[in-house]
Amino acid sequence: MQARNVSSSSYLNLSGPTNPEHEAALEDHRLLTGLQSGDEAAYEQLIQRFQGPVYNLAWRLLNNPSDASDVVQEVFLKVFRSVGTFRGESSLRTWIYRIAVNESHNRRRWHFRHRRGETGIEEIFEDQEGRERPLLDNGETPFDFTMNREAQHLMEEGLSAINPVFGAALVLREVEDLSYEEIAQVLDVSIGTVKSRILRGRDALGRYLANRLDPAPNLQLVPRTAK
Repeated sequence: MQARNVSSSSYLNLSGPTNPEHEAALEDHRLLTGLQSGDEAAYEQLIQRFQGPVYNLAWRLLNNPSDASDVVQEVFLKVFRSVGTFRGESSLRTWIYRIAVNESHNRRRWHFRHRRGETGIEEIFEDQEGRERPLLDNGETPFDFTMNREAQHLMEEGLSAINPVFGAALVLREVEDLSYEEIAQVLDVSIGTVKSRILRGRDALGRYLANRLDPAPNLQLVPRTAK
């Protein structure tokens, strides 16, 4: 692979003040420089840094360890093939998460096409913003609970059962703790659409859990940290 100029320097102030965000940007810049010059150590560092997060993201979207492992392989194959043309218009994590979400959606579509006669909750996969009506947020979400192991399993089932368009936004926000701006970049949609999907995902997940938890296990509300 031939060396290429890493255009992330166009938005990275190499002489700017140091803070966690700046340090992360510098690390991305160094890693991309190594990847685009074909440095084997950079490839190993990339896998070491992102293999776990990518697997966890795919597993929560698919609720299947085998499928999640396949998604990880596909994600890194695409990263290795495309890193030479990556222009650094987003962070490295945002770019990799975007690939992971897309691959997870592709995997779900494949299963849906090959499961005749089986239906799931909100199994419309089309990404049509016109169908996404905003919902009022009552300030409580399914993530406001400290749950036992059984309820945690139900949560994972619910995340993989709801519409993946909403589930992806919900996982990126509530589990991966990405900002609305970062999620918008990962999903390539507006911030307003991100907020709508998160609210609809919370609503769908709440209804799923309400139908499954009968009676509800020992759930204890914990204060939600303002973000």
